[in-house]
Amino acid sequence: MALEMGPLALFFAGNSYGGIYVATIVFMVATIVALGLMWVLVRKIAVMPLVSAVVVMVFGSLTLVLQDDHFIKMKPTMVNALFGILLLGGLVFRKPLLPYVLDGMVKLTDAGWRILSIRWGIFFLVMAVLNEVVWRSVSTDAWVNFKTFGYLPLTFIFAMAQAPLMSRYEDKSEAAESEG
Repeated sequence: MALEMGPLALFFAGNSYGGIYVATIVFMVATIVALGLMWVLVRKIAVMPLVSAVVVMVFGSLTLVLQDDHFIKMKPTMVNALFGILLLGGLVFRKPLLPYVLDGMVKLTDAGWRILSIRWGIFFLVMAVLNEVVWRSVSTDAWVNFKTFGYLPLTFIFAMAQAPLMSRYEDKSEAAESEG
């Protein structure tokens, strides 16, 4: 979590001290460093940070090369929409993708994965729309504040709100097998 929050905190600081273009450079460098640290610490890089990093590099580069801050502001929209569509799309093909994202950290029943995937898919789509509304209706500084101090708490609160569902649909079959 610290590796994901670090680049965001540096993005905020970069914007405060040098504006959106400095913030974008700082964010891009910090994202690469965070991926490197993730690799050093656990010898693997999770899917979501990797996808997010690719989008940061693409949209950050477009922002800098074209000197147009719309691209970095659209990055959260694209990442959230992509994750939402993938999670919900996986369910259409009866293949929930969330277990791969969480990489064995959570064991749920099939029904639990389906419900959790629907919830997270909808959450990501709502956050994509919310980002669009915010960046198109407020100043760049206000958007950076939202991205730093609004987006993360909303995600954390939503994640914590899923704990009862994950507890209710926990797959205890492996634990039961190992006890017997």
